[in-house]
This record gives sequence, structure tokens and C-alpha cells, in this order.
Amino acid sequence: MNEPGPAAGVYTISVAAELAGVTIRSLRLYERHGLLQPTRTTGGTRRYSQDDLHRLRRIAELVTDGVNLTGIGKILDLEHDTHELRTDNTALRAANARLQTDRDQQPARRDRTEQDTEPAVRRRTPSRHSPTDGRRDQSSRPG
Repeated sequence: MNEPGPAAGVYTISVAAELAGVTIRSLRLYERHGLLQPTRTTGGTRRYSQDDLHRLRRIAELVTDGVNLTGIGKILDLEHDTHELRTDNTALRAANARLQTDRDQQPARRDRTEQDTEPAVRRRTPSRHSPTDGRRDQSSRPG
């Protein structure tokens, strides 16, 4: 049998309250304030996941510290955004390291390519003051 993932709603409200160390009434209040969004069965029963329990414990810490529910919502949103930014930053740093490694290996390839090709010869294009037949443009002379 497979273990449910951390986001799978498996705990009833009474079990979740007991595991998180809060009251059922508090769980309902947190949901009303948008701090929690447990999954629901087709019959409407709340089901809490491991992720919900971690969030509940964090909410309980913030309540103990004296933060109001609106503040808790903002703190949780900021913590979530910070986590996502750190994850993105880690991925970007890894991609940057790969690009730098590739770039560091390119000069050897670029030197060989430059040796194999001759430099381009720049052609001189005739100007309007020097016709291609070698004679000067007489109409532009004064007098």
C-alpha cells in the first residue's frame, strides 16, 4: 500500500486538532480567515494533510507570539513567497554555474575555429566623389 503524499488530506478535523495542539474551533476560525484550506470529501467533511498540520503548527507559534490573524496571513504568504524565491534562486545559480563552465570551455574551441578561417577582407566601396572609372566627378568642382 502506498503512503499518502504530504498534500493528501487524510486527517479528520478532530485528529488534525489533536495532532497540531489546537482546538477544533480554532481550526474552523483559521479556515474562515483563509489561513487554511483543507480538502473536502464529496460529503463536505474536512480532510487535513501533513502540509496542513505543519501550517497549523506555524499558525499556533505566531498566535503564541501575539500576532493577530490578519498578520499571520501576511507572514505565511511572505514565508511562502520567500521559499519560492529561494528555490528559484538555487535553480538559477545552478544554471549560471553550468553556463560559466560551458563558457570557460569555449575559448579553446573558439581559438581553433579562428585559426581555421582567414580574416574577412574589407572591400573599399566607391564614394560618390570618386567614380569607379578613375576620373574625378567634374560636376562637384568649383569654378
